[in-house]
Amino acid sequence: MIVPIRGLYEAHLTVRDLDRSIAFYRDVLGLPLAHVVKDRNVAFFWVPKPDTAMLGLWGVGTAPMSMRLHIAFNVALEDVERSVDVLKAAGLTPTKNGQEPIDEPVVLSWMPAASVYFDDPDGHSLEFIAMLPEAPRKVPSFIPLSEWRAGAA
Repeated sequence: MIVPIRGLYEAHLTVRDLDRSIAFYRDVLGLPLAHVVKDRNVAFFWVPKPDTAMLGLWGVGTAPMSMRLHIAFNVALEDVERSVDVLKAAGLTPTKNGQEPIDEPVVLSWMPAASVYFDDPDGHSLEFIAMLPEAPRKVPSFIPLSEWRAGAA
């Protein structure tokens, strides 16, 4: 017998400058700051509200480990669509799979889901993702959303 997992509740990232990262996750991504423990150099955010999910940010030297990580945030499709402009306005570079810059979301055709990658101030890979209602298609992954909608097959 297994314990059924319903989704991701908590993730943690190591950051170089906790105050800068608090400002980024609060002011750019709009996450509510839940708790800061100054003497441990750690901050926690609700994602997107209390009791839904949580993100912990640990200042260098206080985290259990140090590595570049990836977190995908489940968002509504219309928010993925507008995220490219929102990210650019914040001085960030939206990308396809964390690589080449994009001007619109891309579709991971095997899921299918619309996706936009970007980096936080410490270089962690973040993603806004929304599942699409259509069935998967046998087309290359990471095609522009406009091509997907036009019926790319």
